[in-house]
Amino acid sequence: MKKITYLFLVLLWLIDTVAMAETTGSSRKVVPLNQGWEYRPMSTVKKKAPFIPVTIPHTWNVDFIEGTTLYDRTMMVYRRSLSITEDMKGKRLFLFFEGVNSTAQVFVNCRTVGEHLGGYTAFCLEITNYVKMGDNALEVWASNTYRTDVLPIHGDFNVYGGIHRPCYLIVTEQNCISPLFYASPGVFIHQQNVSKEKADVMVETVLSLKGKKGKLTLKTIVTDADNQVVAVDETKITDSIMKRPIQVNNPILWNGKKNPYLYKFTVELYDDGYLKDRIVQRTGLRFMSVDADKGFFLNGEYLNLYGFCRHEDVAGKASALLPEDYQKDMELIKETGATAMRLAHYPHAEPMYDLSDENGIVLWTEIPMCGPGGQDYTGYVNTEGFRKNARLAVKELVYQKYNHPSICFWGICNEVLVSDGKRFVEYDDPIPFIKELNSLFKSIDSSRFTALATCVDQTYYLGCSDLLAWNKYFGWYKDAAPSVSKFFDDVRKTSKGQPVGVSEYGAGASINHHQWPLQQDDRADGRFHPEEAQAYCHEGNWTAFVERPFLWAKFIWVFADYQTYMRKEGEKDGINDKGLLTYDRKTKKDAFFFYKANWNPAPMLYITSRRFVKRTHPVTDIKVYSNLKEVVLYVNDKRIGKMKPDYLKRIIWKDIKLNEGKNRIRIEGKKDKEKIIDMCEWIVTL
Repeated sequence: MKKITYLFLVLLWLIDTVAMAETTGSSRKVVPLNQGWEYRPMSTVKKKAPFIPVTIPHTWNVDFIEGTTLYDRTMMVYRRSLSITEDMKGKRLFLFFEGVNSTAQVFVNCRTVGEHLGGYTAFCLEITNYVKMGDNALEVWASNTYRTDVLPIHGDFNVYGGIHRPCYLIVTEQNCISPLFYASPGVFIHQQNVSKEKADVMVETVLSLKGKKGKLTLKTIVTDADNQVVAVDETKITDSIMKRPIQVNNPILWNGKKNPYLYKFTVELYDDGYLKDRIVQRTGLRFMSVDADKGFFLNGEYLNLYGFCRHEDVAGKASALLPEDYQKDMELIKETGATAMRLAHYPHAEPMYDLSDENGIVLWTEIPMCGPGGQDYTGYVNTEGFRKNARLAVKELVYQKYNHPSICFWGICNEVLVSDGKRFVEYDDPIPFIKELNSLFKSIDSSRFTALATCVDQTYYLGCSDLLAWNKYFGWYKDAAPSVSKFFDDVRKTSKGQPVGVSEYGAGASINHHQWPLQQDDRADGRFHPEEAQAYCHEGNWTAFVERPFLWAKFIWVFADYQTYMRKEGEKDGINDKGLLTYDRKTKKDAFFFYKANWNPAPMLYITSRRFVKRTHPVTDIKVYSNLKEVVLYVNDKRIGKMKPDYLKRIIWKDIKLNEGKNRIRIEGKKDKEKIIDMCEWIVTL
């Protein structure tokens, strides 16, 4: 599979990231509406008060309110002109928004078209009867205020307000493949029976038929990665929902990073032989299973799932990301060698799913039903508004992302807690509703697994999902391995046969905080988060995990530092610094290279504590991460010795004496005939 280029990503973004729909040759047009917007606060009362020009995606919450860790949770008015041209006459017109956080009211020419509750899923509204030829006034009232009927009601992350994902005008014929069915592509590829010999699939197409019905037919064409036709089906349309069986013989299976092979399913709507609409969906054919004793299997073969939880949050942009931001994150994820990713704690934007499909990254994706993350509330209130919005989130997530082969796990909730007799007291018992959502997921898509993440006794949640996973932070600057080992051995015994995994683990670190000798103190809520302690914590956790293949997945918290209003710890207020990269993605922390050495077979060498430049202890350990056979250490050009990495890809030279003043640290190794070198400089002041 050829690597997707940055240029192609931009093209997809600008032309049609709406569920990967291709429209060339049909009557459907997709017109980007990302330019020409302006916004101002709803609280502005003067009619002539100025608007601020912006380009979508946009959020007004890039920065905290000065001097605080708080951010504006308010309502803003976005507006722009919408041009309806002669070639749109007699057509159907739809507004498609990939995401407006957290609620949106949409108006055309001062008339209410509709609203949407939830900021992380797409929505689509028909505006055919609201517009006139020429210029029309399009207005969106976006709000991220606290509401108990909109998920999430809280969590350890910022809920950025705004039209933070792209938007479009979709133009179709009167009869079309529906963009209104939960803002999905309207085409669903059900993988009913997949093996290495054949793949039986059912292609379901949702139609919106409002025009005169002549001889309507539906044609489905399946092509492989070389654009060769492998299956075709054509039939008369007899209903607004058409289900057609198709068989692909000897399929090339989507096999994670080994071979992320994608087929293309093209569904075409014809009227009297004329092409009226076309939707193209890419998918990969695969089958999977999870064993409580042996872990995750893809296409009948064991696949060790490990990687990161990721928030959609980048310095200077918050959640209003561009194609290059998704591409950069994917390249960094690939650099570590990760096989999986958990998209926390809400549905992410379409480019990340596309990139995961193309690069073979297995995904857990979840609805924004979140518990406290350190707050006082336990994540669930038993109101019809809350329940209705959660049900909607399930339907939108599944229908919108259904065809992505990278998605193997639907996440129901994160730390939606019950009274544990210790720290947490529930407002309402969430268990019956979690079970209801599990049933809803399974009723829409029985081919994937459901999962949930907990930080309290898992026995409360037995039977609530297919899989269990734990958010546990052992080794928050204490020796992790013994505690992690005992804990997961114990929970395996009490899981009653349900597979157990790790949904979060990790520790905070500032690249400007350092310590030697390392003090084994608990600094979880403290100001001093040394980089060395984070790496030590991850080494301890991974020591336990590599010996426990029954853990169906292991997800690090978190891929990169991110903003969160509730944090006042570490180097900077308002930042969760548990990332293995800094918020701006410019610096990879030591722990990043620990995993790169263990997960990525590409030859590498890395000196840890390299940013600990100014030192007061002349005697120190020098620790290196490397996957080479052996490494030589030089200090001030003097050869110290040669060592081999241990099973965790570490080499530690103990009690090395440094000179007062500058010290040059250099390591060398070889891969075949290639010499690999890393070096840094430390300054000792006595």
